[in-house]
Amino acid sequence: MQPTAGAPRPGPAAAKRRRRRRKEAAAKMKKTKKPNKIVKRLRPRAEAAAERAVEEEEEEAAAAAAEEAARRARHLKALSRTSGAERELEELVFGDSLNVEEGELLQRLAGPRRLSAAGRGSLRRGSSDSEAENEAKGELLPKKPAWVDEDDEAEENVDMTHRYRKDFMKSDAEKILTKKKLKRRLEEQFQRAMGGVPAWADLENRKKSKTTASDSDSDEDDDLLCRTGNFISNSESLPRGILKMRTCLPANQERFANGKLVTVQFHPSAQVVMTAGHDRSVSLFQVDGIRNPRIQSIYLESFPIYKACFSVDGEQVIATGTHHKMFFVYDMMSGSIIPIQKVRGVDERFLRNFELSPDGSFMLLTGTSGYLHLLSMKTKELISTMKVNGRCTASAFTPDSSKIYSYSKEGEVFIWDVRSRKCLHKFEDEGSLEGKCIAVSKNNQYVACGSASGVVNLYTTDVCLKENHPKPVKAIMNLVTSATCVTFNPTTEILAVASRETDEAVKLVHIPSYTVFSNFPVFRRKQIYLAQSMDFSPRSGFFSVANNKGKALLFRLRHYSDF
Repeated sequence: MQPTAGAPRPGPAAAKRRRRRRKEAAAKMKKTKKPNKIVKRLRPRAEAAAERAVEEEEEEAAAAAAEEAARRARHLKALSRTSGAERELEELVFGDSLNVEEGELLQRLAGPRRLSAAGRGSLRRGSSDSEAENEAKGELLPKKPAWVDEDDEAEENVDMTHRYRKDFMKSDAEKILTKKKLKRRLEEQFQRAMGGVPAWADLENRKKSKTTASDSDSDEDDDLLCRTGNFISNSESLPRGILKMRTCLPANQERFANGKLVTVQFHPSAQVVMTAGHDRSVSLFQVDGIRNPRIQSIYLESFPIYKACFSVDGEQVIATGTHHKMFFVYDMMSGSIIPIQKVRGVDERFLRNFELSPDGSFMLLTGTSGYLHLLSMKTKELISTMKVNGRCTASAFTPDSSKIYSYSKEGEVFIWDVRSRKCLHKFEDEGSLEGKCIAVSKNNQYVACGSASGVVNLYTTDVCLKENHPKPVKAIMNLVTSATCVTFNPTTEILAVASRETDEAVKLVHIPSYTVFSNFPVFRRKQIYLAQSMDFSPRSGFFSVANNKGKALLFRLRHYSDF
């Protein structure tokens, strides 16, 4: 092809470039042809190796499957077998053992055993099946443990310097105790607090009582049918003379009052004690006889407390002040402090002394000039007002809340009917020149009247309701100063009398012998000082005395097992 006219002819450089490109292309073609030849040669070999690998994997999988099938067959064969003991047990349960005795079968199931000579002789003599079975069970060889852990036998030491365990140390040398010794120490502490080992914790006596009860059932039935009379016997009463008791740490050990402690009272249902004093605080403590930890304290600003008392249901605390018309109600359920500024219809300069009815319905305020104001506990409103001759110094409800005993400064006792608010009867306390305190026993059998002369007259309620000049069953003359506080324990076995005008002036009187316990207070050991208030726990297990040093002294009465 010839170039057209007008087109430029290619030069020699362009021709050289074309020749060089042809040479490079040819060289590339030669290079690519050699590998293709090599690939063509190696391809059959690779395919043959892959086929051999696949065949080997299939053979291995088949061998593993065959081995797994054989193993499963062996397991099924082993599981299908039953031991000789199992076959004998099946025969015994399903009734196929016609030729095997029950005793012999039990012996074979039990395995090797050792019988005494007497046992073998009795079995040879042909004892009954039940006897042979019992002997075979009872005289088997004891089984040995599968293993023994040395760490279990090693004694672990306990650090006694910890603040929760310091109280259990008897000396400085006991900084480290073993767990066994600490356990014994805790048991001893518990027994001291409870006054002995409780019946539920004494396993040996429980086992003995069960065995003796099973052995003597028939004898007791015969004795029961052979006699007549009252089958219910009374529990052991409190003995006279010496009162078994133990001095514990003060109930308010974790928070002493700054000044005079005017009230101490146990909670009606919980194991809690309350204290209140002139330091404007009311505190609650848990009673355990060891630490008596503090639960809560409330502070009433500018309100020195004259008296505080739990409500009957234990959900509220009522507190009156020394120089205030108002009083406070502390609701423990909600944690709120409710001030009662003024009760409509009650015109008193100060509201100090008061009493709560045992049924939780009424609150009795002792006013001046002989006025008694009966309030409703629910609304804190006035229901009625009663008036005694002269000035009223103390009052007390009967246990059924139907009557009120009010003690006047002139030594006269007025008995009021709560429903009608009328005076049912009036009598004079024998030898009283000025009345100070009064208390009614929990069983409504006795009335105790304490006078300024220190004499506490004890009357029966029947005589008080009938006579104008009754004779006391006992005149307690163990106090030489004014009797300012009297209280009965819940079982009416102890009458506590005290005077706040001299140290250690607290006496516990045994009822019905009307004798004073000689070991309280402790002779030549001053610990009570001036007693301001006293109270017994709900089941008489503890007795507490509040003094002028801000302490609520606590005593454990060991005769009573419960709180």
